[in-house]
Amino acid sequence: MTAWAHSLIRISNYEVETLQKRLAEISSRKASAEVRLAVLDAEIEVERERARADAEAGMLLQAYMAGWKARKGAAESDLVVLDAEEAGARDALTDAYSELKKFEHVAETTRLNALIAAGKRETAAFDEMGLRRRSA
Repeated sequence: MTAWAHSLIRISNYEVETLQKRLAEISSRKASAEVRLAVLDAEIEVERERARADAEAGMLLQAYMAGWKARKGAAESDLVVLDAEEAGARDALTDAYSELKKFEHVAETTRLNALIAAGKRETAAFDEMGLRRRSA
């Protein structure tokens, strides 16, 4: 493999690995946001149960729900942003992987062409040696 092809492949591998790490980090943040939403849903159910059992808690439920709706809205908007970020990261990773495969294909084609050329030179050398022996 030529030095330039090796360098391009190494750089592309680094880019792919970096994007894979970025995607993993985004997926982790997304999972955390989904857990936060689930916890918020569980919290409101607990508060509703408490409000059914206790009249004072029932009076405070509306104020709690207002704050809960704001927190849930923020968590849902974070999740929407993370979904878009994840889609962008997946697209970037797909593009980088495609570029890596192109470089690998070019390097392999170059290597095969060099082998074919070496084979042709060897065949020509043997043909020439055969012609010399015949004429001698």
